[in-house]
Amino acid sequence: MNNGEEKHVRIDKWLWAARFYKTRNIARTMIEGGKVDYNGVRAKPSRIVEIGAKIKLLQGNVRREVEILKIDDIRGPAAIAQQLYKETPESIDTRQKMQEQYRLNALMVPHPDSRPNKKERRELLELKYGKY
Repeated sequence: MNNGEEKHVRIDKWLWAARFYKTRNIARTMIEGGKVDYNGVRAKPSRIVEIGAKIKLLQGNVRREVEILKIDDIRGPAAIAQQLYKETPESIDTRQKMQEQYRLNALMVPHPDSRPNKKERRELLELKYGKY
C-alpha cells in the first residue's frame, strides 16, 4: 500500500502471494472447485480481498482458516508471506490434531524390513490381480 492508496488484489493472486498454493493456476482451480471460502461464502477467483477477512482453504489434506492482515500481490520469501495472514487458534488446534492422527495411522501400516524379491513380487501381484 503505497502513499495511503489501497491495493485491489484478487483472491487467487493473494493466495499465491501468501504461498498457500505454488501457482496462480492451482489457486484458481482450488477456488473454482469450492475449496476456498471467503468470509463464509464460496469465493470466485476474481474476488477482491480486504484486510480482516477470514479465508477457509484446503491445502493438501489440511483445512486452514486464516485472517488477512496485509494485502500484497507480489510473491516474496516465505518469511514475508507469513506476515500477510494470521491463522486462527481453532485452525491451529484442528491442524495439529489431524497431523497427530495421520502420524498414528502411519504407525498402523505394516512396514516390511526389506523390499520383496522377484518371486515375492510375483506372488503379491497374483494375490492382488489374480493370475495374469
